[in-house]
Amino acid sequence: MCDSAGRGTSCRFFAAPHLSDVSFLISEKTLAWRGLRWSPSSCPSCRQPRHRHCGVVWEAGDRPKWDNKAQYMLTCVGFCVGLGNVWRFPYLCQSHGGGAFMIPFLILLVLEGIPLLHLEFAIGQRLRKGSLGVWRSINPHMLGVGLASMCVSLLISLYYNTILAWVMWYFFNSFQEPLPWSQCPMNGNRTGPASECGRSSPVDYFWYRQTLNTTAAIEETGGVQWWMVMCLVSAWAVLYICCIRGIETTGKAVYVTSTLPYLVLTIFLIRGLTLKGSVEGLKFLFTPNMEELANPITWLDAGAQVFYSFSLAFGGLISFSSYNSVYNNCEQDAVIISIINAFTSVYAASVIYTIIGFRAMERFDDCMSGNIVMLLNAFDLPEGNITEGNYDQTLQILNSTHPNSIQRCFVLQGVEGTGLAFIVFTEAITKMPLSPLWSVLFFIMLFCLGLSSMFGNIEGVLVPLQDLQVFPKSWPKEVITGVTCLLCCAVALIFVQGSGNYWLALFDTFAGSVPLLIIAFCEMIGVVYIYGIDRFNEDLRFMVGHKPNLFWQITWRVVSPLIMLLIFIFYFATIVNKDIFYKAWDPSSVRDAACSGLNVHFKNGGVFTAPPLHLAAGLLSHPGDEAVPGMDLRHHLHPGRHSQPHGARGGHFHSHSAAPRSRWR
Repeated sequence: MCDSAGRGTSCRFFAAPHLSDVSFLISEKTLAWRGLRWSPSSCPSCRQPRHRHCGVVWEAGDRPKWDNKAQYMLTCVGFCVGLGNVWRFPYLCQSHGGGAFMIPFLILLVLEGIPLLHLEFAIGQRLRKGSLGVWRSINPHMLGVGLASMCVSLLISLYYNTILAWVMWYFFNSFQEPLPWSQCPMNGNRTGPASECGRSSPVDYFWYRQTLNTTAAIEETGGVQWWMVMCLVSAWAVLYICCIRGIETTGKAVYVTSTLPYLVLTIFLIRGLTLKGSVEGLKFLFTPNMEELANPITWLDAGAQVFYSFSLAFGGLISFSSYNSVYNNCEQDAVIISIINAFTSVYAASVIYTIIGFRAMERFDDCMSGNIVMLLNAFDLPEGNITEGNYDQTLQILNSTHPNSIQRCFVLQGVEGTGLAFIVFTEAITKMPLSPLWSVLFFIMLFCLGLSSMFGNIEGVLVPLQDLQVFPKSWPKEVITGVTCLLCCAVALIFVQGSGNYWLALFDTFAGSVPLLIIAFCEMIGVVYIYGIDRFNEDLRFMVGHKPNLFWQITWRVVSPLIMLLIFIFYFATIVNKDIFYKAWDPSSVRDAACSGLNVHFKNGGVFTAPPLHLAAGLLSHPGDEAVPGMDLRHHLHPGRHSQPHGARGGHFHSHSAAPRSRWR
């Protein structure tokens, strides 16, 4: 009675009783023990259950649907493209050989990212359920995979929205001239700048003291900061409004949140290319160091970045794809979104380093002007003897006559995460004309990037909660979403304490790293070897119209699971014997960038003690460099140096027990 879509005389058109989900062609006996009922609907022309050959399209009953394909694509792009594309990918390029990092990134994007993305799209679209329902349908024993995805999405949502609260705080403070982080506040006696700010810098002081009011250690709570509580409540309120009715409201919001960041990035790129030092920043970013390809850590970081930048294993992508037509071309969608994601990473890195190159050049010029004055005074030279034009030549002469005597300071070190967004970039903005305007644009962009990612995170929580029937069935969608957001906001108060920054780093490191890797591995194994790759191929033939080609077969069966397994093994091997620490801001510990003095040795054996000199001999330095050679100048580092940008000068970062390097999406 049935064709290849469902063989056997007992096949009919069935539907799940509670979920009003799409009907499946399976045997009546199979449905009986699952407690499902059958629908008498059949094709009026051939008297068979509804099939594609009859021209009747299967659709979900009362399951929500996207208004159009653009909403779906924009939502998925917004979920995949997040803050990590802006502040982690540029750092990885800079620390792993510049343009050379693109090679392993693109290779692993093709072999790891796209296959798993296609798999999640296909399985969600075919089974028409959220992450928990999908894995429970494949095998009841795989319910834990859906629960794990929900837990990870919940934990990440808690701290991810706190980052949006920080962004909102900076956004609200951007409507000032001058910007509040452009200069130090006065001390209590109004006789000079605040001592902590004077020992560090205005951007550090505004971030660590006026924004976070951070404590010296994680065990010191420091109390709840009321201004951050207000921003946190506002961030959750905005998210609730956008998700109040599921994809019906989210689908409208993504028209802004997913497109505005590209407009702002383009504006920053145009402006950045007109600034001095922007070209040097791009050269530094993309100049390849092919030796890095032999470093296994480069491939490990590239694989991890591909994995996390696609937002895989959160469950949100499975839910989003389940709202599509069953005949949507999910294979094409996976390829398009992957290309957009990769392009966005490179595009954002280019924009960031035009601005960072400008900042580096500005700091270099300022440092050089100060050095000229110090050299004139130290060597008792007549005014005008050293200029910007003969500065480098003068340094060579002084190094030849007084070897190993002149010390230098670096202008920039590699940095990622909050250090890039709230310290490095904000400092660069203060040096630009119309700085409040650029600050407003920058933090609007960050907020849109984070908010569109939160749509997928909260979707990965709400849909499984509804599948588990945690809330009464009589509760409308608006109430369920509101209660969930309210509870999450209450728990997230831990991140707006004085020690909240440390707790956030702890959550970010452990909640969104290894668990996601294990979940994704289980998803691949579950579909290929439990659901059955042959059955999955037939599903794709039914939805897309053709069987997956050899590339998909090889990556799903062998390559992608093997890559994820290797990433897990290398990740475990690198941290098992590694000291775990976190970075803490201690205002009582002073660490100046200058040395305590400069000894200039003359050939005749006499010693002249000069005032401290800060000599800039280069624009950029790679993170982790103990000393970067530059002619015969020496760079003296101080204890406690980290890749965080000059943030430790007012109080250095102590090493405490905590977590390995975090991974931002």
